[in-house]
Amino acid sequence: MAFTGKYEVESQENYDTFMTLIGIPAEQIEKGRNFKYTTEVVQNGNDFTWSQIYPGFTLTNKFTVGQESEMETMAGKKFKTTVRQEGGKLVVDFPKYHHTTEIVGGKLVETSAAGGITFVRTSKKVA
Repeated sequence: MAFTGKYEVESQENYDTFMTLIGIPAEQIEKGRNFKYTTEVVQNGNDFTWSQIYPGFTLTNKFTVGQESEMETMAGKKFKTTVRQEGGKLVVDFPKYHHTTEIVGGKLVETSAAGGITFVRTSKKVA
């Protein structure tokens, strides 16, 4: 399980439907739809620093697999959760959805599910 790297969004499936479902405001959905933001991951064993870089805003969560951590959502809501490892995937339950992340063919694949809708974001490694 080696996640360290910098990734740029390549594709998104069910973006609008999923973001609407979890309560992201329409103006944020519009801004994020075609923006190729980057994700930077630094992994040191089970310790992670996970940053999503948007125009003028960076969201960083730090966590240790298997230990409760305070995380923050895209909407700025803080919550406590435990990131788990299941096979080669990182698994975490956000307040409104279930999220998994894995490396598939050198790409970062993030899958979020809620209310019967599955959102998949695939990002290519750029560094």
